[in-house]
Amino acid sequence: MVSDDSKEFRGEDMKIEVATEEQASAETPGTWFMEEKRLIRKLDRRILPIACLLYLFAYLDRSNLGNARVLTGTHDGKPPLPTDALGGDPTGILFDWVNSAFFFSYILCQVPATVLSKLVAPRIWLACAAIGWGTCSTLMSTGFDFGGLMTTRVFLGIFEAGFGPAIPLYFSLFYTKEEMGLRMAYWFGFAAVAGAFGGIVAFGIQNAVVPFSNWRLLFIVEGLPAVCLGILTFFFLPDRPESTHYLNEREREIALARMNRGTSGDVGAVVTKSHITMAFRDWRIYVGGVIYFALNCSLASTSAFLPTILKTLGFSSARVQLMTVPPYAVAAAVIVLGSWISDRLQSRGIPIALASVVAGVGYLILLFVPSNLHARYFATFCITSGTYTSIGIIIAWFAHNLGSETKKATGIPMFMAIGQCGSILGSHLFPSTEGPRYIKGFAVCCGLELFGAVCALIMTISYRIDNARRNKLYGVPKEDARVDVAELADKAPTFRYII
Repeated sequence: MVSDDSKEFRGEDMKIEVATEEQASAETPGTWFMEEKRLIRKLDRRILPIACLLYLFAYLDRSNLGNARVLTGTHDGKPPLPTDALGGDPTGILFDWVNSAFFFSYILCQVPATVLSKLVAPRIWLACAAIGWGTCSTLMSTGFDFGGLMTTRVFLGIFEAGFGPAIPLYFSLFYTKEEMGLRMAYWFGFAAVAGAFGGIVAFGIQNAVVPFSNWRLLFIVEGLPAVCLGILTFFFLPDRPESTHYLNEREREIALARMNRGTSGDVGAVVTKSHITMAFRDWRIYVGGVIYFALNCSLASTSAFLPTILKTLGFSSARVQLMTVPPYAVAAAVIVLGSWISDRLQSRGIPIALASVVAGVGYLILLFVPSNLHARYFATFCITSGTYTSIGIIIAWFAHNLGSETKKATGIPMFMAIGQCGSILGSHLFPSTEGPRYIKGFAVCCGLELFGAVCALIMTISYRIDNARRNKLYGVPKEDARVDVAELADKAPTFRYII
């Protein structure tokens, strides 16, 4: 059955009367509060399952190379990906390039793709992205040489570039700054779930008896569901609050009032060119990119090389796939808890710094405790929990602090694109020739995690100073009042940053 959201909407043909906080306060507070809570539950029921499952399969499809690298057929001894398609790859360099090819196209396409997404209905844009990357991942099973694998990975990056940065922008249309951290944690937490789920799937697939290499079956099993989910997204994901037919008129009124708390939203398909320029001139976006660079270096190396690192602890290839599950499962729980605390305190910089330090301590253990297997395995929990928590919170941080929709559509992919350069570095830090200690890789990731913590503290101090200066010049604004960001974005006198 096709949902009503399949109807086309043109923002310029529809005038919306945006409910203000004054309108809300004129009603019985208890009535508005209860209706708002019902609306949040309704949005969560529809938006979160689709968005989280999309990210689950997006992350599976970008990170399953790590499992394919060590996936050998249990019953018939079919070779893993490097032996089967890369001529053995004794140095690990070819695998590194296949892994990092995704990030080159992903980085280059993020900013134009996210700005362009504002001109297309969200359900259509995100559905096409999912169908595209799912198809590319499935086609990786047909790769028989270095060139074929590189090509599919490049196109995988192009399609995923239209998804990752667009989700924080999409969430900001429906959720307030007090709710964004937890929702981003649910969404990004599925990257950790994907790590755990991917290990379980790989364990099962290596025991399958098929007429071709087992790693090829892995790409098919993890690629086709994204295509199917993309089709469902087209029919069931709500469009913008002012245009979606998933909400009735009363719910739309409440949703629009929520979208204009502490900021203000656009109506329809609008791009403000001056805000694009403002984003490129905002130094905080570049510092955020440095933090994201540090985190993504660790994230990319962990997702691609955790099975390899665990193998150095003495586990068999079969057990390695299962041993990757607990660190990711714990990380999924920690990111939700950390983001909930961040929302309650309305603080982002300090939680990011603390989580990054935890990850840095994990790398220090791997560097200086070479023989204690229990301590080294514990270190992987620190790394995954600290890194994933920091990434989820920093995305929520910029989802509010950039002010206008256009600046978010430019600034979010900007800092993400800078950060994804860290993924390229992370893809080259653990060549086979440096095992089993991998001293260089652990040392680089440790240093970057701690440097990211320092940058987060600098950011939070700068936001505190800016808020205090505006309070002194313009007075303390009414909490959650509508702020006109149409001209100045986050530089509007009554706009206040989350610290």
